Amino acid sequence: MGVTIKDIAKLANVSHTTVSRALNNSPLIKENTKRKIIEIANQLNYSPDVHARSLVLQKSYTIGLFLTRLSNGTSSSFLAETIKGVNSVIDENYNLYVRGIQDFQDFSAITRKRFDGIILMSQSDIDNAFIYHVLEKEIPLVVLNRQVEERSIVNVLSNDQEGVYEAINLFIENGHRNIALIEGTSHFRSSQERKEGYIKALIDFKLPILQEYMVKGNYDMESGYKAMKKLLALENPPTAVFCSNDDMAIGAMKAVNDAGLFVGADFSIIGFDDIGFSEYTSPALTTVKRPIEKISMVGAQKLLQLMDDVIEENEPIYLTTNLVKRQSVVDLNKKNS
Repeated sequence: MGVTIKDIAKLANVSHTTVSRALNNSPLIKENTKRKIIEIANQLNYSPDVHARSLVLQKSYTIGLFLTRLSNGTSSSFLAETIKGVNSVIDENYNLYVRGIQDFQDFSAITRKRFDGIILMSQSDIDNAFIYHVLEKEIPLVVLNRQVEERSIVNVLSNDQEGVYEAINLFIENGHRNIALIEGTSHFRSSQERKEGYIKALIDFKLPILQEYMVKGNYDMESGYKAMKKLLALENPPTAVFCSNDDMAIGAMKAVNDAGLFVGADFSIIGFDDIGFSEYTSPALTTVKRPIEKISMVGAQKLLQLMDDVIEENEPIYLTTNLVKRQSVVDLNKKNS
């Protein structure tokens, strides 16, 4: 049988309640007492029984990480960075439960007994039913990636519009006027935000907004490839294309190559996200870095604070995007001079 809290209490000559509070870093315990208890626990190789603690404290020691869906619009790199960010923050005693909202017929399994807190990487307004269910069950909730107009919710997100605006500006600085857009999954909020950034830039720089230059994709490489083939087949094809994520940009680059053209020499492409592959495409992809891992880390930190009731204000937290310039944009000013 392993070492128990009562064993530590006997050696430290304190109550088992004091030991429990000390091991949970309670501010009610004096520092010298806390240090003494922790030292004894370390010497005895004490390991807490998480299951027993969960029964006593009425905690599940499970944090839910939910996405709108895990496939059909969620790239593997996006999912990996999200999980990595959350996992780097939460305590090793917590289980991380990862699911797509659309996997559920209903939300009856989402209860306070099952989850101590929930992080939602929200990609669409269709998540609202899930959000209101979690709020109704009084489960601490942090929403990432999409602002929700609800004061009780902590939001952590990036300003995608500004990132796209900066990307289109780079095209224009390099002499491009025929600039197209490959959109993301149609009902995802990120797709709408990036499209709005694209349109705003065209309006501000007095460039025409052409419907045929806006082609729908689905945040995967195949849809980027097909969308680019459509754009290249136009009577007046664009010279530059902004892709709403890097996976589609990589698919688009292949379509350009298959057409006998060269990205970075004959054609310009910018992506969004700055996934790991972007630096190693040929040529290396210029892209808007969205700090998904950082967003997920901050979200996990805020959730832990929320679970301890220490968050006082729920103002949205914006993390900035950054344009990463590589070799996939042609400078038409030099080429045509």
